[in-house]
Amino acid sequence: MTVRLNAAGLTDVGRAREHNEDSIFYLVTRDAHDEPLGLFVVADGVGGQLAGELASQWAVAAVRDGLRDLLSPPGPMQTAPLDPERTQNLALSKVETVRLARGDSLRSRVVRAVQSANLTVYAQARERPEEAGNAGTTLTMALVRGKQAIIANVGDSRTYLLRGRDFRQITRDHSLIAGLVASGNVSAEEAFTHPARNVIVRSLGREPEVEVDVFEEHLHAGDALLLCTDGLWEMIRDAQAIASIVSEAPTPLEACRGLIEAANAAGGADNVSAVVVRIE
Repeated sequence: MTVRLNAAGLTDVGRAREHNEDSIFYLVTRDAHDEPLGLFVVADGVGGQLAGELASQWAVAAVRDGLRDLLSPPGPMQTAPLDPERTQNLALSKVETVRLARGDSLRSRVVRAVQSANLTVYAQARERPEEAGNAGTTLTMALVRGKQAIIANVGDSRTYLLRGRDFRQITRDHSLIAGLVASGNVSAEEAFTHPARNVIVRSLGREPEVEVDVFEEHLHAGDALLLCTDGLWEMIRDAQAIASIVSEAPTPLEACRGLIEAANAAGGADNVSAVVVRIE
């Protein structure tokens, strides 16, 4: 049975920060075989102000460009930046549809795209040391074709899957606190206030090579994916509250608005970004 992808995304500076270091991208189109195809990316820059802002933009643009040949041109790019100038370089030009090379899987393409993003941030930061010498970024992304989803992450930006009443985190956080929770040294509740909660142990741009976590999901009609930065899940600590907002909103755009409003109502201590994808 053919499915349809319905997606939207929003990013917000929050209530405590002066700069938005998050970047998002989402595109829904169709592939060469007329199957629904979607690319969804969320990145959270680190390094402070301009460095983090640039890093997240470079990473998102590099992932998009690394998968450009898979994206067919029928529809316009769908994106929702708060400041159009920030993401001007993310405009998607018309591209030609090509088939995957023989033996070249979607999984391998995703890994290469994220590794390319890492190298891009690494090289750019060293070419512009005064403004971006400390640049790095987290990133989570999903490439969806039909009912197949390839999901990747580096850092602590997350992708969740909502299926009926089941809401689960697909990605694994690359943070010091995640390791402490996994080892049983810190409880999940203590993690939100622990002094090391913001220490990222793996990110894009810090080294010329990076390990990318990749996950594959077979999607069902009625499922929803949520990609978000830590400004969302650290503010809305009840996972079921996040799930309720995503499931009850009439559209993906309204879901994103509801999530950002809830994060800001809980304090808005960080930039907050969300991309919601519904499989219909």
